[in-house]
Amino acid sequence: MRANTWAGRNKVEVRDVPDPKILNKRDAIVRITSTAICGSDLHLVDGYVPTMQDGDVMGHEFMGEVIEVGSGVAADRLRVGDRVVVPFPIACGGCAACAADMYSCCENSNPNAGIAEKMFGHPVAGIFGYSHLTGGFAGGQAQYARVPFADVGPLRIESDLTDEQVLFLSDILPTGYMGAEMCDIQPSDVVAVWGAGPVGQFAMDSARVLGAAKVIAIDKEPYRLQMAEQAGYIPVNFDEVDVRSRLLELTGGRGPDKCIDAVGMEASHGSAHIAAYDRIKQAVRSETERPHALRQAIMSCRSGGVVSVIGVYGGFLDKFPAGAWMNRSLTLRTGQCHVQRYMKPLLQRIERGEIDPTRIITHTLPLDQAEHGFEMFKNKQDDCEKVVLKP
Repeated sequence: MRANTWAGRNKVEVRDVPDPKILNKRDAIVRITSTAICGSDLHLVDGYVPTMQDGDVMGHEFMGEVIEVGSGVAADRLRVGDRVVVPFPIACGGCAACAADMYSCCENSNPNAGIAEKMFGHPVAGIFGYSHLTGGFAGGQAQYARVPFADVGPLRIESDLTDEQVLFLSDILPTGYMGAEMCDIQPSDVVAVWGAGPVGQFAMDSARVLGAAKVIAIDKEPYRLQMAEQAGYIPVNFDEVDVRSRLLELTGGRGPDKCIDAVGMEASHGSAHIAAYDRIKQAVRSETERPHALRQAIMSCRSGGVVSVIGVYGGFLDKFPAGAWMNRSLTLRTGQCHVQRYMKPLLQRIERGEIDPTRIITHTLPLDQAEHGFEMFKNKQDDCEKVVLKP
């Protein structure tokens, strides 16, 4: 089969790779009809997530048709011919974390748990196409994928919604929604979102449907800010204004009630010398993150507010403003998304027309053009917001 693979830092390559096979009785094989390039894929390509190997199949946002099912998967749960969306965390459904609906912390799905423990103190769940740190599972930017624990993860789509309407239930829509949900939004709240990429856009949509009074979008790319403004959100360009000062202006001097970091480890900054500081430290691996957005969110949030972090962080960062966090009674919440928890409720919101996931799609390409898609997405060419790939 054809698959998009990691070929070293700053390089992906579509290659012929072996077809996946059933390895466990709870497996299924899915013929992929749509997959996507995610912002967190760029962290792999840029070399900031360790343990990637040449030839690893990338991608963790995918859906398709079940073509084979292991003997341990009950027919009432999944059958050949079912149309499914596959969540990016691989979860067993039976451990303490899964019982608590914390699927991205599954204790049984990562065969390389020992590596994760060294990095994070405890193991994390296996993730499709996301390094050997999270299990080394082949991803979904391919024609076919093996899906472990298929009786737990895939969501069956039984309506006539298009792939484009439901594909993002695999990751970025639940991730954005969880970011907003962790804010405990009240009707009077002003919510500021750092990052107007796909996850940030969905965090804004989610803050709106959860009742926020005002939503602010922070980015530097005009097309992203225009997309947010067209959806009804207030744009703030950090290359043009001081973000904290602008947020104080918009909130009567108090700061946003809730702040969402939808950027993560490769954040940019409007100040050249601050940006250079973290770029250099990251380049020489004296820190793994550029935490501009996180620092700014903490410093900007009103006292007693919530900072919700859904941008990906992989290791260690410098100059975390712990004093502001502690002394101003801020609540910091974060986590890889527990996607399985949110898939059905969000599918219902899509069916009711409350959220339109298709609004962020700017490019659709065949799988064989994945390298071009990555180049456009990474370098923000042709106003690229989200790339969907068709195997």
